[in-house]
Amino acid sequence: MIGAGLWLFVSIILVGVAALYFDAGYTMQRIGTLLQTTTWSSARAWELSAIPLFIWMGELLIRSNIAAALFDAITPLTRRIPGGLIHTNVFGSTLFACVSGSTAATTATIGKITLPILARQNYPRGLSLGSMAGSGSIGILIPPSIPLIVYGVLAQVSIADLFIAGVMPGLLVAALFSGFIVIASLYSKSGKGLAPASTVSVLKALLDILPFTAIIGSVIAGIYTGVATPSEAAVLGLGATLILILCRGQFSLAMLRDTLHSTVHTSCMIGILLVASGFLSSAMSLLHVPQQAGAAISSLDLSPYTLILIMTLFYILLGCVLDGVSMMVMTLPITAPIMIAAGFDPIWLGIFFVLTMEMGLVTPPIGFNLFIVRGITGESIGRIALASMPFFALLCLAIALLTVFPSIALWLPSNM
Repeated sequence: MIGAGLWLFVSIILVGVAALYFDAGYTMQRIGTLLQTTTWSSARAWELSAIPLFIWMGELLIRSNIAAALFDAITPLTRRIPGGLIHTNVFGSTLFACVSGSTAATTATIGKITLPILARQNYPRGLSLGSMAGSGSIGILIPPSIPLIVYGVLAQVSIADLFIAGVMPGLLVAALFSGFIVIASLYSKSGKGLAPASTVSVLKALLDILPFTAIIGSVIAGIYTGVATPSEAAVLGLGATLILILCRGQFSLAMLRDTLHSTVHTSCMIGILLVASGFLSSAMSLLHVPQQAGAAISSLDLSPYTLILIMTLFYILLGCVLDGVSMMVMTLPITAPIMIAAGFDPIWLGIFFVLTMEMGLVTPPIGFNLFIVRGITGESIGRIALASMPFFALLCLAIALLTVFPSIALWLPSNM
């Protein structure tokens, strides 16, 4: 149905309707009643109120020059590291992800700033493109993360615990990316010869980052200390963002109109997908599909590692044609019960799902992030895909480490 050009939420609902009508023998009136009930129950979850708030916060930051100021502040801190300014792709994306929660926003915002500068400074083009495509994916893992909120609502898992669990895996991915940039730069002898930044410029850079870290701190501290729920922390972050923009003299009615328009558009898109997913999940449960699929997989006597490998390959393929939220709402009604029945922790599972979605976003040659970078630079998709392959491999390594050492995701939630 998606291939025929139907909207995703329409396709999901029609599949549920067809399954109940032809397989279970439900009347259309009974199906309509179920759709009405699931629409209300899916849309009224209090946790969903965090989504438009975090989206609006990201939209305000995108339309201000705060991201550019962040780049200027990071630059002196990277000059001593092999690879130099290329690290701004990783550091900038990691910091911006803390207030955006959107891969597309992170990749587009940071990429528009860093890639032209890296080109003018004659940094290796392939490493610049690949690091931006890979680093932009961090936006859906480091809290606040829209996909983690969606997963928490669909899987009925604590969103605060998911946010806490996403910190160390997100930093792990950022460290792997920066480590690769260092090794590649040393091997190719590029990124050397930069004059070390003076102590004064480093101190000024740290001072310039303070307003940005204040926004991050207002969100993360509220959640991690238990003072605020994710929705309440989103209000704190949004308030801090508005105050910062007002203090910088950048707020305008045009900005307010444009950011609210984009926020409502994106929030409604996510909301209708969640409604469709809730209906499909109810239909699958009534038809006992998750139980039957789980029993079928259990009969194969697969090891946990084999099951993880199958799921990883499955989500990599889906990531070639769908974004993260779409993948979740389509698949979680079936895949989550199977994985939980196999003994995987629901919180760990949320981080695993998001990591595999990150892989899908940079999967050569048709990952979503690759096209965003192509739109920014005009480079061929083949060149960007080739440049992103090492970072795709590093995401594979991150999933392997997360599987072998689940405490990477579970240690913080269990000790907070």
